[in-house]
Formats: sequence, C-alpha cells, structure tokens
Amino acid sequence: MTSHLLLVFGMLIVIGTFASKISTKWGVPVLLIFLAIGMIAGSDGLNLIDMSNYTLARDIANIALIFILFDSGFNTKRSHLKKYFGPSLLLATGGIIVTAASLGVLIHFLLNLQWLHALLLGSIISSTDAAAVMTILRERPVKTHVSSTLEIESAANDPMAILLTLFMINLIQNAGSAGFQDYCIFIGQLLWQFAGGILTAKAISIAAGWLFNHFENDNQSLFYVLYMGIALVTYGTADTIGANGTIAIFFCGYWLGNSDFVFKRGVSHFIGGISTLANMCVFLLLGLLVFPSSMVKVWQQGILLAVALIFVARPLTVFLCLLPFKYSRGDSLFISWGGLKGAVPIVLATYPAAYGLDANGFIFNIVFFVVALSCLLQGTTLTSLAKKLSLSVPKKLHSPYSLELFALDKTDFDVVDIQIHEDSPWNGQSIAQLHIPDELVISSMVRDHKIITPRGHTVLQNDDILFIMGPPNKISELGLSPLEEDT
Repeated sequence: MTSHLLLVFGMLIVIGTFASKISTKWGVPVLLIFLAIGMIAGSDGLNLIDMSNYTLARDIANIALIFILFDSGFNTKRSHLKKYFGPSLLLATGGIIVTAASLGVLIHFLLNLQWLHALLLGSIISSTDAAAVMTILRERPVKTHVSSTLEIESAANDPMAILLTLFMINLIQNAGSAGFQDYCIFIGQLLWQFAGGILTAKAISIAAGWLFNHFENDNQSLFYVLYMGIALVTYGTADTIGANGTIAIFFCGYWLGNSDFVFKRGVSHFIGGISTLANMCVFLLLGLLVFPSSMVKVWQQGILLAVALIFVARPLTVFLCLLPFKYSRGDSLFISWGGLKGAVPIVLATYPAAYGLDANGFIFNIVFFVVALSCLLQGTTLTSLAKKLSLSVPKKLHSPYSLELFALDKTDFDVVDIQIHEDSPWNGQSIAQLHIPDELVISSMVRDHKIITPRGHTVLQNDDILFIMGPPNKISELGLSPLEEDT
C-alpha cells in the first residue's frame, strides 16, 4: 500500500512539474495546477489515492509550511523590507484583521452564518499567498514599490491569519462565552506570540550563521541537512515556549538570508527547491482532500464569498492601510487585485474539521472554491491590469547558463552576472577598453544563448551577460546592476 502511494504521488509531482509550463504561458498560478491534479487523482476522480483524514493533512501541511515560510523570509531583501516596512507590516497585521472582520460581516448576511462561524471563515481566508504572488511577478515583473509591498505582505501575513483562526476556534469551542479577561489574555498572548517568535528567530539565526561558518566539512550535502535542522529547531523552540512558530521561521529565514555565511549560494538553491517541493506536496495533498462533487453544493456561496472578498473586503483593507503612505490609486488597485489566495487558507480550512467544527466539510469546500477562483480570476488578469495601470516593467533577460562560486570556507569572492543594456557605458566597447580593476575578472559571457570565453578584443553588445568574479564590493563599484536585482 505504501509503495503504491509513493508511486502515484511521485508520478503526480512529475506530471505537475511539466504541466507547470502552462503557468508561464497563460499566467495561471502553478499551484492551481497542482490543486487540479490532486482533485483529478482523488477519491472523487480517478480514485488513485484515498485521502479523507483532515487531521493528518493539517499536520503534514504544517510541516511543509515551515519550509515554505523559511524560504519566503530568506528571499526577502533587507533593503526592500526597510523601504516598504510600514505599508507591508500594516497590511500583514492590521490588514488581516480588517479583512477578516469586514468579510465576516458580509458572510454573516450573505451566507446566513452565525457570527462566530462567519468571523472564523473570514479569518481563514484573510491571508494572501507569497508563492502564487512571487511566481507571477517574477515571470511578469512590475514596478518595485508595488511588487515589493505585495510580496512582503504576502510573505508576512500568514502568522496573523493563523492566530485569528485559532482564536475564533477557541471562542466557538467555548460557546462564545469569552469575557473581557479572555480578550486581555488573547492580546497578551498575541503580543508574546510576535515578540517571542521574533526573539527566537534572532537568537537562532545568529547561532545558525555561526554554525555554518564553523562547520568546516567537505561534504556539501551536510550543509543542506544543517539547514533543515535549523528550520525545525526554530519552529519547535518557538512553539515550545508558547511563541508563534510561523513568525519565528519567517524572521529566522529573513535574518539568515540577509547575512553572509559559508556555502550560502548552495544552501539558497536547496532552500528554494525544498520550498517548491513543499508547495507542490501541500497543494496535491489538499487537492486530494477535495471531492469535486461537493463543489457543486457550494458554488453559489463560493461565488458570493469570492465577490465579497475580491471586490469589497480586500480593496477596503488595502485602501485603508495604504492611505497614510504615498501610493497612488493605481498602486492600491493593483496591490488589492494582487492579493491572491493560496496554500495557507486551504491549510487553515482543515483546522475546523480537525477540531470537530466542520463535520460536513462546508468550510473546507467553500474555502477551496474561493482560493481556486481567486487564483484563476486574479492570477490570469494581473499582468493585463499592470499594463493598463502602467506598472509593468520589461522582463529581465534570463541566462540559460549559471556560473556560481560554491565556497565551503569563508571568502570575499563571488560570481555576479551582469547584463549589458543598450544604454550601458560598456555597450560597444572591447573588454580591453574597460579598465577593470585587477581584483576582478570576466570569467565567461553569454551571447545569443551560447556561453563563450571573452578575450581582450571581444566587443560587448546589447543583451550580453557577463559573469564577473571578485570581491562583491569591487563589483558594486562598477555601477552595473546584477541581473537578478530589481531596477
């Protein structure tokens, strides 16, 4: 039985990976493809895998979220976080509360749910998905101030949604009998969840940097094992002391990702790979939980909820939170429309069933429907909206080759890829004319999708990609933007 499950699940991942090319061509979030594959392979489809255990699904998904959130933090640039900290943090905290509350009110009247259950449903579906947002924006880039705000918000708003969901579940279990003292306790717990999570993240990120720098092992694979251990220890430590593990894991990834440590480039690739695998597995798993026949029973409520969320609650939240900051109406409109739903709302939708509060699967099914509709409607139209609002920027050239320095010891050398633009001061000059500092060397270059060895007489052209090796500070003095950075 186990071998059958492994075979089928592995085949589904392989199929989904190749099917993800649809995402690049049509702008459909790749995770929606994995949801669809999971639904087709589930009990109500081809019946390849029987999955109906919400508690098991929640536990597996929670483990996967550890690596997904670590990757989100690891790839959040300090310069962007500092610059857009205010609006992003407000959207990720207060914005979640506004979305959950306003949506809860709409759900109460539109779906005729009891207040606490309506607010629970609003809390579950309040967060946006970093993976879905980043996937689309990296394929179809937009101006930095809106993309960074949207990406940081999406990466950082999951903890608040999780806290609100658990709080509402606790209220329902206690029959809504919470008094003033209970709310004070909740506020105190909330503050500790954030403070304890951040303190845990800071302490472990410092220790993790030291461990990487002093590991001194020629076996590269052990650096990957060390990362996984650090991620699990971070979440486990925060959870043990009553702090929030998701906050801890995000900020541990953030601080580690913005520090220098041995073999960082290799670990970075591994972190991205594990995060991608975790996302795929979560969406396949959650797709397996869905019975397509059950969607027929909730499609009307699902459309009402999606309309209330996309056209009322989300815009209200974004425009209120961004009001104190210098964002145009077009910026706010794009950020509002870019609030795609993803893994976390569906994972949170398994909580009520796991706690015995969703016996008929209504909450899970309707959340799944709304997430799928959000990905399909918003994900496929985000690029068109960016063009209409004049927020699109040219997509940077992607090299078919990668040249990297995998160092197993401390070094002040790195390899950076530089693209030559039409207005670049190097365009039209031979390498011998550039007067490059002695500490730097152009090790190779890509032209017309072919990698070549440059010589002194090689004349640089528009869209050439150069791989420059040397100290990063010397490379930055050249005044040329690395290929992977935003302009």
